[in-house]
Amino acid sequence: MAKINHLDNNLKLEGKRVLLRVDFNVPLNNGSITEFSRIEKVLPTIKFLISKKAKIIIISHVGRPKGKVLPNLTLEPIALKLKNLLSKKVTFLNETIGLNVIEKSKKISNGEVLLLENLRFHKEEELNSKHFAKELSKVGDIYVNEAFSCSHRAHASVSEITNYITSFAGQQLLEEINAIKILTEKPKRPISCIIGGSKISTKIGVLTNLIKKMDSIIIVGAMANNFIKYKKYNIGKSLYEKNTENLIDNIIKQSNMHGCKLIIPKDVIVTKDYDSKGLLKNLDEIDNTDLILDIGNKSIDTIFKIIDNSKTVLWNGPAGYFEIDEFSKGSGKIAKKIFENTKNKSLLSIAGGGDTVAAINKFNCYDGFSYISTAGGAFLELLEGKVLPGIKALEKNE
Repeated sequence: MAKINHLDNNLKLEGKRVLLRVDFNVPLNNGSITEFSRIEKVLPTIKFLISKKAKIIIISHVGRPKGKVLPNLTLEPIALKLKNLLSKKVTFLNETIGLNVIEKSKKISNGEVLLLENLRFHKEEELNSKHFAKELSKVGDIYVNEAFSCSHRAHASVSEITNYITSFAGQQLLEEINAIKILTEKPKRPISCIIGGSKISTKIGVLTNLIKKMDSIIIVGAMANNFIKYKKYNIGKSLYEKNTENLIDNIIKQSNMHGCKLIIPKDVIVTKDYDSKGLLKNLDEIDNTDLILDIGNKSIDTIFKIIDNSKTVLWNGPAGYFEIDEFSKGSGKIAKKIFENTKNKSLLSIAGGGDTVAAINKFNCYDGFSYISTAGGAFLELLEGKVLPGIKALEKNE
């Protein structure tokens, strides 16, 4: 991965209009923000730009309006939240490009924040339109990408815009890239990965790439059901993906070839329905009416031993249906174990993916990880070894 230009203390930013691309794609319910960790994550960058007396113009998208102006997807509530979090005036403008926006961007005071309207109200954003990118670039003197979670998209505000304006990576984006570089280029060994999710097919690229780099890969969550079924055990009514035998065959062959241990659950927590109590069962005890919703004690013990033996751990995908307390034990114990080892044994711990972050938050372990990525697709694609359009666009400005 080539070096990229990034924000640092040496940049003279006083009076400069900094066009800051962030990911404020937060859940909105009747104008209320129900979860705002993505806003909090970018606060250090905004505060840094305020301290440098820059004029900060923030751009983002919310939802999928597909080029239509949808009032329920306006960024106006985010301006209010940002004002409260910064304890500072934040001006909202219900436009994104045009002469009025350019004029307003020049008139705001040094250290002031201006938030523009939803980028995706313009269909040209997702089409990576040259015209739209050029118009957007006129709103700033320099551009900063602090939206790693959008950087796998070839969109105008992420990719094409860098052709028309001096561009930099933000500090958070740089941290994301460096965290994944540690995993894929120079990890402290032994290195292990806990990976879950509902579909193997969506993570086959990640698994194939990680097998070459990991000492152990632990399969959990609904994905593990496919491996349990492959081993000829009954999985009852449990969620699984059809026609994955060849994929699993290939994963096992690759892991043997690269000396990577592949671990699947030894026991599980089953139930008859989501409202019933969980029952601990060995794999050979699962019956036709069972629903696997978590891992069991023996599986947790195995995972603990691997974590204790590891110097680096990657976690992507919860161990069970953690949203229901009855089936959250596996995810909770993994989160707390990684938390403890990171604090006490100098474990390097990296986690990513929306469900994983939600599980870590549920068990109050967020601050105990070395690095947590709030990105989903971008995090996985970089783990796959793919080139992300938003990152590639910054490299050419070196």
